[in-house]
Parts: sequence; structure tokens; C-alpha cells
Amino acid sequence: MKNIAITKDIQSQLTPDAVLKDLLDGNNRFVNGNSQATDNAALVNQTTGGQYPKAVVLSCIDSRVPVETVLDQAIGDIFVARVAGNFENVDILGSLEYSCNVAGSKLILVLGHESCGAVKAACDGVELGNITEMLSKIMPAVKKSAVEVDGEANSSNKAFVAKTVENNVLLTMERIRKNSQILAEMEDNGEIKIVGGVYSLHTGKVNML
Repeated sequence: MKNIAITKDIQSQLTPDAVLKDLLDGNNRFVNGNSQATDNAALVNQTTGGQYPKAVVLSCIDSRVPVETVLDQAIGDIFVARVAGNFENVDILGSLEYSCNVAGSKLILVLGHESCGAVKAACDGVELGNITEMLSKIMPAVKKSAVEVDGEANSSNKAFVAKTVENNVLLTMERIRKNSQILAEMEDNGEIKIVGGVYSLHTGKVNML
């Protein structure tokens, strides 16, 4: 039964590797149908005065990937930043910096997912309102995959889409380090880790890159 919220003392003793293991252990529980029971009322009561999440997850908005659920996390455990295509921008970077540098989180997990609609749209060069500008953030991954995967460079090519999902995660991680001196220095100092994974819609498993 999960009924004790993370405190500042508990958070301060965590390491990035331990937090990553905890999230992957939670995902294994989810996959195996053994998700922990949670006393939400107790956690709500304990977190009223503050929060000390152990990690921040940058994920897609996809409704099939409810982050806390698939990682078997509860109230107060993790920050979650969501945007279609799980890429970074100034607002996301500020949120990640707050999570780690101010609130003490130990891990950044960039979480893509299988058959991502935003990635497919970028692969097909979709143009529609503000979606056009949004998809431009994913185009570097599309271009990278185009020289790595045989066949058509569009969403009809499942291998191309899958590689673009992976490249989008990896390039997002690179840009987080490049565009946030705060997070890059924290990672260099061993205070945090920046990692990436892809969630399988078919199995529910997070596969690390």
C-alpha cells in the first residue's frame, strides 16, 4: 500500500540511478498487473504543504500513455510535462529546470511512445494551424531517420516511424543538455540523469534507449 508521500529527507537520499530503477520497477508492476494499491486520501493530506518529487517525465499528450499509471507512481511522486511529440521548448526547459534545480528531482525521463501521432504527422509534413509550427520541432528527427531507414520516408513505413520516435527522444535529450546550462551542469556533477525511453502501446513496457 502506497500511503507515505516523499519527504525532503527521503528525496535528498535518492540517487538518479535509484530513481530510474524505481520507475522501471513500477512499469514492470504495471505490465504484470501488480500495480500498488494507493491511499490517495493520505497522500493528499501529506502533500498539502509541499512536494518533493523524485523525477520529471517529459511525455506526449497521448491518452493511451497516462504517465503516472504506466510507471505505477502516486500523488507527489513525479512531475509530468506533456506536449504532443514530447519535445522541449523554452517553457518545457523552464519546467525541467524548476523540477530539478528548485524542487530537487533527480531524473529527467524523456518518454516517447510507439505509433506517435505527432511523429507520424511530422513524417507526412502535415500543415494545419498551430500544428505546423509544433511539428517543426520534430522535423530534425524525421530528417535523421530519412538517412537511416530504407523505404518511404512517411508514416506508411512503420520502421521509419519507429526510428523517428527514437530519434526524437534522443535529439530532445541532446537539446535539453545544449539549451539548459543549469541541467547540463547538474548532470555533469552527478546530481541528475537525463535518460530516454519509448513506451510500447502493445505491451505497456517502457524500453530504454
